[in-house]
Amino acid sequence: MHIVVCVKQVPGTTKVQINPETNTLIRDGVEAIINPFDENALEAALVLKDTIGAKVTVICMGPPQAESALRETMARGADDVVLLCDRAFAGSDTWATSYALAQGVRALDKVDLVFCGKQAIDGDTAQVGPGVAEFLGWPVITYARKIEIKDQVVRVERVFEDGYEVIEAHLPAVLTTVKEMNVPRMASLKGRMRAKKAAIKLLDAAAAKADVNEIGLKGSPTRVVKIFTPPRKTSGVKVDGSEPLVAARELVAHLRNQKVI
Repeated sequence: MHIVVCVKQVPGTTKVQINPETNTLIRDGVEAIINPFDENALEAALVLKDTIGAKVTVICMGPPQAESALRETMARGADDVVLLCDRAFAGSDTWATSYALAQGVRALDKVDLVFCGKQAIDGDTAQVGPGVAEFLGWPVITYARKIEIKDQVVRVERVFEDGYEVIEAHLPAVLTTVKEMNVPRMASLKGRMRAKKAAIKLLDAAAAKADVNEIGLKGSPTRVVKIFTPPRKTSGVKVDGSEPLVAARELVAHLRNQKVI
């Protein structure tokens, strides 16, 4: 079995700057980490590697510095890593990102299962996992917290706020994972030494056979028009409630002054 894990390198801080021309994140000089939900996806794949002997490949779309995230996944136990890296990918929204990752998966040897974290902490859209499945034409099960694989069928507990449901799908398929699924392992010293020396496979847009009209800003149907910090909340107006009738009149007078009523 060949399992692919999609990971994203995200800012490790909330103190980020925005490019005023493109409205995209300025990542230079900002600490970067593996998206925490993707760590659970990686762990799920590594557990299957340990139990059924699966091969695990990790793929990431990003700039050259994303190599550090891929080496970390290899240090934890991934067999191969692939970096989708091309200036043509820059500015991709979730649609274009999903397309690029799907093309990256297609460029690999026969893949049986793709894992994604349920969402990225910098965007919180939870769209890329299902998007990858749509472009591949594979079934998708989101919010997986427990999986079993038997005879090319994956059985998944899909979690909700008030319970869960059990869904089955034939492989190949795409799953997105939640944090309750597992506790990500730490990298071993042996793993870090191996990862430090490992060669990272690079795929540009041409190698991934990606249509240049479907990636980057050109291939993104959504646009960030404006980014701003919400105004600080004021302390508001307090009305003494000891005399209900007086308080009600005072409140109505204030609302009228503010032209709310």
